[in-house]
Amino acid sequence: MNRTLLKQFGRILFAGLLLPALNLQAQQIDLLLKGGHVIDPKNNINSKMDVAIADGKIFRVAADIPANTAKKTVDVSGLYVTPGLIDIHTHVFAGTKDPGFTGFEIADGLGSVVPDDFSFRAGVTTLVDAGSSGWRDFHKFKKTIIDHSETRVLAFLSIAGHGMLGTVNAQDLTDMNPVATAFVMNEYPDLIVGIKAHHYRGHDFTPVDRAVQAGNITKKPVIVDFGGSTPRLSIEELFMKHLRPGDIFTHTYAYSLPGRESVVDENSKLKPFVLAAQKSGRIFDLGHGGGAFRWHVANASVKQGFLPNTISTDLYRASRNAGMKDMANVMSKFLALGLSVQDIILRSTWNPAQVIQKPELGNLSVGAEADVAVFNVREGNFGFMDSRGLTMKGNKKFEAELTLRAGKIAWDLNGISGPIWDQVKQ
Repeated sequence: MNRTLLKQFGRILFAGLLLPALNLQAQQIDLLLKGGHVIDPKNNINSKMDVAIADGKIFRVAADIPANTAKKTVDVSGLYVTPGLIDIHTHVFAGTKDPGFTGFEIADGLGSVVPDDFSFRAGVTTLVDAGSSGWRDFHKFKKTIIDHSETRVLAFLSIAGHGMLGTVNAQDLTDMNPVATAFVMNEYPDLIVGIKAHHYRGHDFTPVDRAVQAGNITKKPVIVDFGGSTPRLSIEELFMKHLRPGDIFTHTYAYSLPGRESVVDENSKLKPFVLAAQKSGRIFDLGHGGGAFRWHVANASVKQGFLPNTISTDLYRASRNAGMKDMANVMSKFLALGLSVQDIILRSTWNPAQVIQKPELGNLSVGAEADVAVFNVREGNFGFMDSRGLTMKGNKKFEAELTLRAGKIAWDLNGISGPIWDQVKQ
């Protein structure tokens, strides 16, 4: 065989091997997000890359993946592509009882909100309910809400057996059973990520200690929404003598809540034990809510080097239209405070995934479920409100353009994933 024939044979053989491989890859990639700036803190990715998705999983993250290898390509040039956000403080056990509640009667009523109505539009793919249900009613929560939500819904179980029925219910120590709580947690280890102690007004740490007992049995963290008492209980004692490394203090930037001690003093100086507690492994969660975020506390804390480990909304009926709008709005407040986009994404994805012991979430690793958010960081003249209605001005704002849950498009703000209407045969 002469050299010319060998070359022709080589081209035929190469094409025969290469084209089936390309066709196979085209069949494997269902959706390609092309041209975006990928931020994936777990995998130390912070650059322009493409994200390929197949069978609901992350298939590949790399530069310049050919568009012709995917069934569908979405141009996300100029946008940030991140793991789907994880909001670890929400209230979504909603709507099966008649209303007639105070603002703190969250469980099994209209105090909570419907998950899918508030998640995807803000780039959130995982909501963690913070104690709305207890061991007595988690089964109902699962049946009525968790099993019917497109959003992934996880839960902290209240140490109070009936969950968050109200402030009065939160004082009933006879209903705080760590063994029963741990038993139900062990029935649903994939759904229940920890225990919540909340709204106790007694001058002791009994609910926290019982929650920690349940945490020791199940090896899961405790999240504390500290109550109020007169005189105030010491948060230094709470952090260092009652909470374990990995346990969570929420409403970090609150101030002047009745009977609660703040992390800053009256001169906005950070109390010295706070950073020590954080360095020792205690977790500080934002938990914005309707009354637990004050600009002077947040601004002073950030300037003194105290940042929240996790950013969360404390989403519920009374907070959703106040200073806290949604997760994207809360994240935008940290742009105004001077944090980088990368720092904010870390505290909204990979950090919370680790805190709730779900390392399979909050990242874009190959093989991970394809929960993805695509953000536009808009520039302009914006204002952001705290829990008192006071405004801080900012020139940047997160806006969720596209949200994917398990590889399926769940939110598309401006139709970037759809074909132009007059270019499709009717």
